[in-house]
Amino acid sequence: MTTSFARGSCLCGAVRFRAEFPSKWVSHCHCNDCRRAHGAPFVTWAAFPTEQFSLEPGSESPTWYASSPGAKRGFCAVCGSPMLFQSVRWPGEMHVARALLSDPLDHEPSEHASYASHVPWLDVNDDLPKNASQDFKE
Repeated sequence: MTTSFARGSCLCGAVRFRAEFPSKWVSHCHCNDCRRAHGAPFVTWAAFPTEQFSLEPGSESPTWYASSPGAKRGFCAVCGSPMLFQSVRWPGEMHVARALLSDPLDHEPSEHASYASHVPWLDVNDDLPKNASQDFKE
């Protein structure tokens, strides 16, 4: 069954959210900040217009950390799950870590962004474009 939204949560379920379709884009980011924030070789982000993102009733609010000038990252204060990203570089967008969404999305990842920063110990062997910059494609 196809829905018009996707739901997700942190590891412990304290922060629960809903994102309405259409999403703007889905992309794998290899930048140093994303890798450090998630402790992973890259992070897959799904971008939604801010007004299409909402916390579920009864949900805890994420805690925000100013990770760099003009950018902030949201995480669960209970379990520590890194979850969200917002930046003046992408105004009006909420970036959601794809792995937290329990429902299918309206599209699959379309690229590898910031690939110039990728870790040398992981062989990314797919057919997606590998863009050197962090300019995500819609």
